[in-house]
Amino acid sequence: MPDVVADLAEQARSLPAEERSRLVDLLIESLHDSPMAEVEAAWAKEIERCVAAYERGEVQTYAAEDVFAEARRIAP
Repeated sequence: MPDVVADLAEQARSLPAEERSRLVDLLIESLHDSPMAEVEAAWAKEIERCVAAYERGEVQTYAAEDVFAEARRIAP
């Protein structure tokens, strides 16, 4: 009886690295109860919430130059 998993693994090894990585992502995603679409929808909702808070002026913002300067100061 053929070992389907071993055969698939052998075929996968012949793929370019980028395609192997994509295959791994797809296989891992298939193990989770929550499909990736739900995760992406949750992130989209969070992004909308953050943008709305920004547009209402509820979020304190900082200039990029200041953020990068502080990052360089604490992690040279």
